[in-house]
Amino acid sequence: MTRSDLVEELAARFAQLTHRDAEYAVKTILDAMSDALVRGHRIEIRGFGSFTVNRRPPRIGRNPRSGESVQIPEKRVPHFKPGKALREAVDARSAELDAEKQKRA
Repeated sequence: MTRSDLVEELAARFAQLTHRDAEYAVKTILDAMSDALVRGHRIEIRGFGSFTVNRRPPRIGRNPRSGESVQIPEKRVPHFKPGKALREAVDARSAELDAEKQKRA
């Protein structure tokens, strides 16, 4: 699902929202989440999951073309950990879809 798919779904589900309002709502939420992660905060959405920032220490890598050693600097990367309810929902729905595929085959 892309950002525009999410906007379309939101606008379709809530008739009182115009497409522009749905787009603004999605943009506002994603911007707020990005800002929180940049400030180093943890985001937890109950039943969905949590977003944190993980630190990757500096390391020595290799240039694949020349084989030369390259210093790779420290990085901070976002990390998502799904919640229990999301994991169980995905697992259950995937099992249902797999069963439907086997019935057709």
